[in-house]
Order: sequence, then structure tokens, then C-alpha cells
Amino acid sequence: MIKSFVNRISGKGGRVSSHSKASAGQRQESSHSAAASEKKRGDEVAQPGAKKNNGSRSRNRNRKEVAPWSVADFAVDPKEGETRFHDLGLRDEIMQGIADLGFKYCSPIQAGILPQTLQGHDAIGKAQTGTGKTAAFLITIFNDQLCHPPESERFAGEPRALVIAPTRELVMQIAADAEELAKHTGLKVATLIGGMDYQKQLNRLSNHVVDLVVATPGRLLDFMGRRDLYLDHVEVLVLDEADRMLDMGFIPQVKRIVRATPSKDNRQTLLFSATFTQDIINLSQQWTFEPITVDIEPENIATDSVDQKVYLVSSQQRYKVLNNLLRSEGCTSVIVFANRRDQVRRLHERLRKSGVSAGILSGEIPQAKRTRTLEQFKQGEIKVLVATDVAGRGIHVSGVSHVVNYNLPEDPEDYVHRIGRTGRAGATGTSISFASEDDAFLLPDLEILLGAKLECTHPPQELLV
Repeated sequence: MIKSFVNRISGKGGRVSSHSKASAGQRQESSHSAAASEKKRGDEVAQPGAKKNNGSRSRNRNRKEVAPWSVADFAVDPKEGETRFHDLGLRDEIMQGIADLGFKYCSPIQAGILPQTLQGHDAIGKAQTGTGKTAAFLITIFNDQLCHPPESERFAGEPRALVIAPTRELVMQIAADAEELAKHTGLKVATLIGGMDYQKQLNRLSNHVVDLVVATPGRLLDFMGRRDLYLDHVEVLVLDEADRMLDMGFIPQVKRIVRATPSKDNRQTLLFSATFTQDIINLSQQWTFEPITVDIEPENIATDSVDQKVYLVSSQQRYKVLNNLLRSEGCTSVIVFANRRDQVRRLHERLRKSGVSAGILSGEIPQAKRTRTLEQFKQGEIKVLVATDVAGRGIHVSGVSHVVNYNLPEDPEDYVHRIGRTGRAGATGTSISFASEDDAFLLPDLEILLGAKLECTHPPQELLV
């Protein structure tokens, strides 16, 4: 560790160190080995009577040449009032990834922010979850890295871009989206999250020159503290869900991370938040340089694709109504939210004892198990996911038929995020919230945020038997 640090310091001027010399020697040796291997293969092909190689040449003659991909293969007609990805001047490698994902037209946040960020401007974006902001900042990062390759030699543990997000699930979702978009670019992505094997994550950083790191604040600081990661070459910094990081107490950690990157006038900074509180405005002024602001206000705070219901039940009735609901027709894939870890744990145990196929997501569950549970839910191997808000922030699963608020959330914003887990990608969904004597007082604040009254009814009789 000390040797690595000394080498790094000594290499700051011309970046010449024993480490870099060894790397150069390894690359030279590898190059000679590859050339020798190629010569050997050429000699074998030239030998007469080599049937195996003759057969190979015969197969090669019969193999059809595959034409390289072109943007012309991805035709999208112009549409009034819509911005095509074709209109943004993106690199072909990124356009191919966009085509594979089936994206044709930009979402409002993408159309508002990409023309600016692709020119290198800092930006502050206000948008709700599920509006396409992840793709907006990933496209910005990858297009910039392809258009401006590094001028000098790069080293392991020195990413060119960094994305910080508040929860493990959200980090994993961003990284998965990044892998899809960067599939044809050759750019490398690494994920750093707590609760997972540190050595495996370190191996990913050490074995590849990584272009993008997506991380939670705590695990990122672990890597920085052990001098396994350096942020002084970060060109693009993204702070996703800044309001959530503020609520979760991450801001002191994030400030340490930001200070380890180049100064704000020597990096591009993109900050995204669902709300613009005074605290968020103050942070954006500290961290961004002459930013443009894109504020996408949804027509409705809660999506029209979700049928919202509030059932008035007693605390004793809640579980009975939930159990009957899960066994009703059309209730095929359900996320049940509770406010605290102990509530989630007890509810999960009761459902399992009742014969319901259920998984659990909360902060106390080891990350490897959380990842496995989420994958089982995506694949339909389990029907019900019981989750806290922290664990549920990064859940992006298509086909969720119902979201159940077993407890009303104490923060009205969490209600919007919860019900947004259903009714995604053009589908419709149902949210059912239980209002009992211990949390019904939260309804007025929720209605103020939504700008509409929530109709409260008693549950159907068949759910009470």
C-alpha cells in the first residue's frame, strides 16, 4: 500500500514510476508474445497438407461478412414536439446501445438537459423517478469519454467519471443501465457498494482500467481511505437523488468525496433531485459551475397509470386484508412497503407462515441476499416483496401489479416513490394504502403533496372474511 502511494506521488510530474515501468514491460512482453503466437499460426496455415487449417479456410470462405452497424440501420421518423436521439449528434457506439434498448425519442428531462450537458455544461435536473434521468447522465458520460479519449497513460483505480447514489439497489440499477448503454463502446463500469465482498470489487478495479464508477458514499470512502481508488482524474461527477442523500445523512460523506475530485471549474457536475429545497440549492451552488437548470414538473405528482385506493382498517385488520388481497385474482406481483425494518421482518415471517411466496428487502439483510431476492422477484419465482423505503428506492421491475402501503409513509414524497413501482412502461397498476388509527393523521400532508383528495373507503367484504 505504502509503495503504491509513494509511486503515485513520485509519478505526479511525468507519471514515471516503478509501477508504470513494470506495466510498460508487461505490455511489451505481452505484445511480443502475441506477435510470436500470430507468426506460429501463420506458419501452420502455410504448411501443406494441414487439413485442419484448410478446413478452417474453407469455412471462412463460406462465412458471410457481417456489415458494421450504422445509424442508418436505426430509422426513427421525426415527430413534432419530440426530440430524437438522432438529433443529438451522439457517437454511433452509443446510438447502437440506444437502438438495442428500443429508445427512440427523448423523455422531457432528456430533451431538456442533453443538448446542454453534451456541450460540457454543468446541470441541475429536477425530475421524479422513472423519467429517464439515469440515461441522460449516462449518455453524457459515455459520449464525452468517446469523443475525448485520454491523452496520457491511465492507471487502475483512476476512473474518469463517478456517479454517487444513496442506496445499494439504486447503484446496482444505474450500473446495469450503464452496462447496457456502453455495450458497444468498450468502456468499463465498476460498482462499489457496501455489504458485498470488498476484494471482488477491488479486483474489478485492479484488473481493468475503469472508466465509470457507480457507488454509495460509504463504500466509496472505504476505497479512498485504503488508497485503492483516486478521484483526481474524475472528469464528470454525478450526484443522483441528492434530496434523498440529504435526508439519509450522507451529505458530510459526499462533501469529502467531492473535495477529492478536481475543482468544480475543472470537472463537469450533474446534480439530480426530486425536490429543490433550500438545502439542495445551497449544495448545488457549492458543487456546480455556472449550471443550467432543468425543472420537469409532472402533470400529476402521482402517475395516472396507477389506480390509488385507501382502505380504512384497524391495526388488527391490516394483515387479514393483506393476506386475502394477495390471494385474489389479478394480484400477481406485489410489493408491500412498511416503514421500519422490524415491521418488514415480522410481516415477512407471517406471510411465509401463511404459505405466501415472499422475499424481504431491508437494510439489515446482507447485500448478496438482497440481490438474489430482487432477481427472484424479477423472474417471478417469488410473488411478494416486502420492503422498506431505503431498500425499495432502486426497484425497477416491470409487471408489478400491486403496491401495498402496509403503513402510510411518514414522508409524503415516499408515497410517490412507492406507488411509482407499479404502472411503469405504459402498463397500469394498483396501489392500496391502509389507513389505521395509528397513521391516518398522515393523510392530509399526503393530499397536499398530491394536490388532490384521496377517497378513503372500507375494504370489500371478501377481504375481511
